[in-house]
Amino acid sequence: MDSGTGAELVHALKYRGWWGAAQPMARTMARLNWPRDVTTERVALVPVPLSATRLRERGYNQAESLARALAPHWCVPVWTDALVRTRATQSQVRLTPSERASNVSRAFAVPLHRRAELRGQHLVLVDDVVTTAATLNAAVQALVEGGARIISCVTFGRAPDPGDRAAPDSDFIRN
Repeated sequence: MDSGTGAELVHALKYRGWWGAAQPMARTMARLNWPRDVTTERVALVPVPLSATRLRERGYNQAESLARALAPHWCVPVWTDALVRTRATQSQVRLTPSERASNVSRAFAVPLHRRAELRGQHLVLVDDVVTTAATLNAAVQALVEGGARIISCVTFGRAPDPGDRAAPDSDFIRN
């Protein structure tokens, strides 16, 4: 995700306020082939929440923009209040994998008033990019502790690991 059109879309949505980028990103995400049980059981999309400070700085949550654009494709609602960020965390960009995990550990929670509705449900957690999965793992842990039965995760992209081999262009053309 560090170069090319996908990275440009993520940066446009996340850092430049181009909310319209969420639409083509969501169309791409909507083409994922999920197992039948996921498509029949999922009850809502849950965007990874931002801290109040980051939300004020940015003016919007890119994961929520993606979830809202994706919802009509999958015919499921977006639950923006099912998961909250309990504390601000530092940017993950320059952190090592272990620092990322520590940074977001216990940073999410399900509000008490939503626990009954989440109990036993299959939710889809939405974020823009996965790097080490530290944020997704912390959010999933909070949703499970809040009563959700199954959490599926969807992101637009995956940031390359330093150990990834360079993929030939033909790998991307086939998709």
